[in-house]
Amino acid sequence: MIQPKVDLASLSLFPATHAQVRESWRRTWPQWGGALSLTEYLAREAEMESMDHAKDGKMIIWVLARRNDPTTLDFMCSCEAFKRSVTCYAIASVFTPPSKRGRGYASHMMSLLHWVIASRANLPKFPEAWGAPPEQVAGASEGLFSCLYSDVGEDFYRSAGPGGKEGGWETRGAVSTIWDVGAEEGDDDGWTWLTQKQLNGLWDRDAGRINKELANMSTSDTSYEVECPAAFVTYLPTNGVCRFWGIQSSNDPDTYASWSVDLRPPPPTLIITRLSASEETFPGLIAKIRQAARRSGIGKVEVWKLGEGLKDIAERTGGRTVIRDEHLPQMVWYGPGATGNIEWAYNEKFSWC
Repeated sequence: MIQPKVDLASLSLFPATHAQVRESWRRTWPQWGGALSLTEYLAREAEMESMDHAKDGKMIIWVLARRNDPTTLDFMCSCEAFKRSVTCYAIASVFTPPSKRGRGYASHMMSLLHWVIASRANLPKFPEAWGAPPEQVAGASEGLFSCLYSDVGEDFYRSAGPGGKEGGWETRGAVSTIWDVGAEEGDDDGWTWLTQKQLNGLWDRDAGRINKELANMSTSDTSYEVECPAAFVTYLPTNGVCRFWGIQSSNDPDTYASWSVDLRPPPPTLIITRLSASEETFPGLIAKIRQAARRSGIGKVEVWKLGEGLKDIAERTGGRTVIRDEHLPQMVWYGPGATGNIEWAYNEKFSWC
């Protein structure tokens, strides 16, 4: 049943109670549950909530609800915010039930979200038409930036700024390189297939590598998404963020990759979540990844925002680079001297949430 619109000033953003968390999962099950039953879906979400990337307060589900009834199960919409290193946030699972769509609730929720995850010293004046700002929650503020992936185009999240209209999340690097798997085979000499447990040990070292490379990036490089970037930001693949499958060169430990499988829409695609290789080692690495896909009956391999130095080599190995119109990576900067002139480095699948 379609319900009448509620005045936005009478709404605010609240961290979900346990009952509201369960209700948010029930709402998203028809769209995101796939082949899982409701019971299976709820069990999976509860299990994921206890994993490293979400536990110990790193994930908060937020709900847009009436100010005078913040714990109601009849909330307007919900989203998830994952706290990451150097105080930044990854936003996911933005959802409004069909009966409450078309009233601006989701856009309002996203505008209010800035006010609970960012430092308010770097935000504009809170709009009087929205009533009072949402209450800040301990351990859920002072963010320097936040990112999300949009499947509803560029404009929706960009227009959900902290003052409404503009100033929200801007698209950065919606680029994919795709290979068809082919029929070539090869042996495993010189390569080690990695389990999730082995990968966990690799990510700690990888985080140090990313930090070092980030510090040495030049803002004068013309290959970046934005002109003359003022700073570079990224997430790190640690604390359970990058738990997938992978492979590593036995001869060069700095050559490795991890991946997951995207089942929707069919047919399935092997999505590379993290890739590290030189121009010399990349052809061998991508050949092994294509082999892994072929052995699993998957016909396509995809990597998001492949490094500039590898694009020509990717083309020579059969890869084609395209601009994506889905899973658009978008970010907003809250730090000092707030500006849109920020580059999202290492914009790979591991940053999904």
